[in-house]
Amino acid sequence: MYQYLAKRPATEKVLVLERGHAVPWAERVKEKRGEETTYTGQNPDWRSTFVNKQPRKDWMFTVGFGGSSHCWYACTPRFLPNDFRMKTLYGVGNDWPVQYEELDPYYEQVEDIMAVSGPADTPFPRRKAYAQPPHLFTEVDKLLHKKYGNLYINQPTARARVAINGRNPCCASGVCSVCPVNAKFTIDNSNMGVYEDPRVELLAGAQVYGLELVRDQVRKVSFRRDNRDYHVAGEVVALGANPLFNANILLNSGDTNAFTGQGLGEQLGLQAHIYLDKLENVGGSTWVNANGYMLYDGDHRREAAACLIESSNAPFFRPESGKWRQMASFRMVFEDLPTPENYVTTSDDIMQPAVFFGGPSDYALRGIERMKQQLPEILSCLPVEKIIYNDPYSTEAHILGTARMGTSAQDSVVDKHLRHHQYRNLFVLGASSFTTYTPANPTLTLSALSLLAADQSF
Repeated sequence: MYQYLAKRPATEKVLVLERGHAVPWAERVKEKRGEETTYTGQNPDWRSTFVNKQPRKDWMFTVGFGGSSHCWYACTPRFLPNDFRMKTLYGVGNDWPVQYEELDPYYEQVEDIMAVSGPADTPFPRRKAYAQPPHLFTEVDKLLHKKYGNLYINQPTARARVAINGRNPCCASGVCSVCPVNAKFTIDNSNMGVYEDPRVELLAGAQVYGLELVRDQVRKVSFRRDNRDYHVAGEVVALGANPLFNANILLNSGDTNAFTGQGLGEQLGLQAHIYLDKLENVGGSTWVNANGYMLYDGDHRREAAACLIESSNAPFFRPESGKWRQMASFRMVFEDLPTPENYVTTSDDIMQPAVFFGGPSDYALRGIERMKQQLPEILSCLPVEKIIYNDPYSTEAHILGTARMGTSAQDSVVDKHLRHHQYRNLFVLGASSFTTYTPANPTLTLSALSLLAADQSF
């Protein structure tokens, strides 16, 4: 909407239908601490909003104005150029219809809006400096950066390094889901001015559940508010829910595209704890200090998933007295590919999608095995005593797919500008459009895609 409003006249009218309600940052902090607040219970817990057909799999998100900008951890690496050409380069998945070079100026715009902190030298091409200086390395990060250069960098992040735009510096406490010092970028502290614009009307507590589709156009949007159903007309409609609910709305509306609701997924992550011999891993200035790309790109992606290494600076400690800080902990994040076993359908309740998940692909699981074989050698510059691997997490809190982008309705739901192939006044925003599931965090890219869509379509 930010880019859309910049191109539209003063007479424009925009109605935003927001399922949840606004909860101020200070009240979210109180709620996190277990303190009483008048906002408690205004927005539902994510678990109650859909029918989970595989309870062992979590799909974590936040309901409410600002959405998952409130619960995200603000990690903002770019995708690599090769992430957009998986079929051409490695023979797996599909190529994206948009390429890195097209997205580059919109990456820059999002990084400036979010005041991203990051280093000068990165494994992905950049033309200008980040808005903020990079966060500090730990002692372990320094050794790995010395060996690997721009394959091991200060993580680009929307957690402030220095005070900016009313945000305080990151406190590195590792409780980023509700930042206690308001350091991370959220819709509330964005200073974008979108919801102060007189052309914009925000209607809270309004859950969209369907569209009226007539002659390849969206004519009306159906939503429920205070247990009453409403229908509102519009010339252009943009769905901005997460992939579970974007798919549910399309399916409820009678969208017959073969890929609608299909290809649900996210990355697969696990923690690797590195016990060190007489090396105190101290320092750093944020929750994730660094990203390692040593296992990310290359010809191995024909057979096994890429892995992005996140250097975790949350309070991890060894149990032995005197060795508490003699360890490093890395979150190993693996890409995945869409599979037919993972999808969204409607349920008996029109407001709740049904979510089916058969598990991560063999491709992702082979990436884990490859990582375990190669990590000891990669960490040979450290005095490693042993490596302990946790089981994979139940979620990376990055819900992807269900309305993938592509070149036509024969391979996708939306085009490179996030416009539905059949209903040309309908845009499907967010991570629903992702063609493949690279290991890099998705928020920066989905935001850049939205800016590109608005800039190129209006």
